[in-house]
Amino acid sequence: MTKKGIVCKIVSLAAVVAATAGLALASAGGAGISADEALQKLLDGNKSYVANKLGTCAATDTQARQKLAKSQHPYAVILSCSDSRVPPELIFDKSVGEIFVVRVAGNVPDPIVIGSIEYATEHLGSPLIMVLGHERCGAVKATVDAKGKPEGNIGAIVKEILPNAKKAKQISKGKSAEEVVECAVELNAKAVAAALTKRSKVLAEQVKEGKVKIVTAKYDLDDGQVTLLK
Repeated sequence: MTKKGIVCKIVSLAAVVAATAGLALASAGGAGISADEALQKLLDGNKSYVANKLGTCAATDTQARQKLAKSQHPYAVILSCSDSRVPPELIFDKSVGEIFVVRVAGNVPDPIVIGSIEYATEHLGSPLIMVLGHERCGAVKATVDAKGKPEGNIGAIVKEILPNAKKAKQISKGKSAEEVVECAVELNAKAVAAALTKRSKVLAEQVKEGKVKIVTAKYDLDDGQVTLLK
């Protein structure tokens, strides 16, 4: 065998090894952990936040930023509301580079939002997606209370949430206005989670292959606790 042939074989073998390693990393997540492990890290961080004992988040420093300057491997994607009272990095006690956050009023999953999530799972290897609704969501309440079509671009948000608001009113007949809103918040989070795989072939395939897991949760504004929705 010529020297050139030996070099080609070595390069080919290296390519195979690299591809295999890449597949293994994707199945375990970009950070080398599974979706269930990622979820536990989020819930553990939330416990620290509720107990007013921020650790990882508070300890973020220059060294941490420099370490992540050239690459990132977040182990979870959080699709949350834009509400100023629901900052995922704080409520999950996470430092830079741990979670990939997409925030939009009412968790509305338009193509740009879904594309952002696809980027995190497909290119960064994040194994977990959490759709995080929250108590007394303004976007959901506005939709529940809406008498007509809101003016401007807010109407696009209301249009997405409206089916869940209507369903909440049917389910919660005879209950208080506040209970209707909370029901709508939970229905909306679940509907958004279901819509991700319906509107994205990429996410649907990743979920089917077990590379990505999608969960829904709700944040309590009063006590700071995140509860998984079934």
